[in-house]
Amino acid sequence: MKSKPKAVVCLSGGMDSCVCTALAARDYEVYAIHFSYGQRTEARELKSAQGIAREVGVRELMALKMDLFRRIGGSALTDASIAVPDAPAEEAAIGNEVPVTYVPFRNAHFLSAAVSWAEVLGAKTVVIGAVEQDSSGYPDCRPAYYEAFNELVKQGTKDGDIRIETPLIAMRKSEIVRLGVELGAPFHVSWSCYSGETEACGVCESCVLRLRAFREAGAVDPIPYAVR
Repeated sequence: MKSKPKAVVCLSGGMDSCVCTALAARDYEVYAIHFSYGQRTEARELKSAQGIAREVGVRELMALKMDLFRRIGGSALTDASIAVPDAPAEEAAIGNEVPVTYVPFRNAHFLSAAVSWAEVLGAKTVVIGAVEQDSSGYPDCRPAYYEAFNELVKQGTKDGDIRIETPLIAMRKSEIVRLGVELGAPFHVSWSCYSGETEACGVCESCVLRLRAFREAGAVDPIPYAVR
């Protein structure tokens, strides 16, 4: 049998990265990279990433720890002095403004490490589960961001032939759930909550978006929630 090409997948442990990893595993030998960066649910997210990697059959999971986001602050995910807000009462208002859970320029750091590893592995593809639709409106989850970053990678790597792929970026969250069900993605070990580690809170933007996606997809979210 012909061996699959290698790909590096950014695996946060959340719903989108769970589906992205399962999708990548169809066509690639997957090397996953996970970042602990001082986020509130750091330990729970690492556990989820490890679970997804195990369930999907990832070749290797590299877990990296970085301290700069905690030291920089400015985000409710990394700064204990900033509370994680509940999602707006009107779900349609989600994404209208960049929320306090935005971590400044975070994905650039993640992608840089992923591209560096890809270059060493000889992988030509880096996959990240960025989503523009039904999201919190983070600026580093837009197609233009990845178009620009791919030009940077082209100019700044030895052979210039590594490409960042965002297979979910134009999909609605409910479509991502349906795709995950079709792929057999291990949603039961994934984690999306911004604040809870034993039970998902059910009221932060990430939980609300996830719960709505499962509801619209006609599926049941298998993780525990304090509020559904």
